[in-house]
Amino acid sequence: MDIFLQQVINALVVGTFYGLIALGYSMVYGIIRLLNFAHGDLFMLGAFAGFSVLSLFTGQVGFIGIGLALIVSVLVVGLIGLGVERIAYRPLIKKKSPKLNLLITAVGVSLAIEYAVMLSYGPSFRVYPIQLPNTGFHIGDVKITYIQLGIILFTILIMIFLQLFIHKSIYGKAMRSIAIDDTATSLMGIPVHRFIGLTFFMGSGLAAVAGVMDGIYYGQINFLMGFLFGLKAFTAAVIGGIGSVNGAMLGGLVLGIVETLGTVYVGGEWKDVFAFGILILFLVLKPTGLLGEAVNERV
Repeated sequence: MDIFLQQVINALVVGTFYGLIALGYSMVYGIIRLLNFAHGDLFMLGAFAGFSVLSLFTGQVGFIGIGLALIVSVLVVGLIGLGVERIAYRPLIKKKSPKLNLLITAVGVSLAIEYAVMLSYGPSFRVYPIQLPNTGFHIGDVKITYIQLGIILFTILIMIFLQLFIHKSIYGKAMRSIAIDDTATSLMGIPVHRFIGLTFFMGSGLAAVAGVMDGIYYGQINFLMGFLFGLKAFTAAVIGGIGSVNGAMLGGLVLGIVETLGTVYVGGEWKDVFAFGILILFLVLKPTGLLGEAVNERV
């Protein structure tokens, strides 16, 4: 039982990474019904942005350095995500191009980001320039480190802020209005494409936060890390119900638990089998996910 509980704690941390990336998928899909397959690479870009900031520090990096890395990575990756929407997606959306064109464009953007980072930082793994203490506390024989606790609590705060923003602010109400009927929203004088850009900025920023926390937690990054994380975040979004913000985080936690426990009790080589096996099961048995609702059109 102690081993089981210890692995559940580890799974929750992994699940928060998947959930934060899945939030971007769900927010974008909820508004324009687009699966932005370049989103995983924005997560990778956030990890490298944080790496660049932390590399400027000499000696011990404290919480100020981590906070600065998070802020810079959110701004940089958010603006890049905004630029991707403006340059790559918006012309196609305005022309009402087929969804397949948008998907192909997303794949092209993904490859462009990956190999731009490879040319800038090199193909090798990079070690994150930070070492946090592995101290923590015990509940019985289960150890919870302060890093794990901090990641989980920080993610909870992000979710609370996001819920308040979406349901209480005028900007969030405009986003929800666009998701229901963008044409009617436009006729009401709301700048639809400006709010779509804001959604891309926020989703990209959340992915960047996950990238920095992943680099701090695991200690190394590389330019291909976003591909697999992106696919698993998509799986998390499907499990929770793509288009649902709460579902994205729930799906990330479920996927993290399934993947981690499968690795421990069956074998590490089966990790990806469990992750994508549960994706197939949900697509076949419950395509709307745990918290999602049926929609008329699905990519």
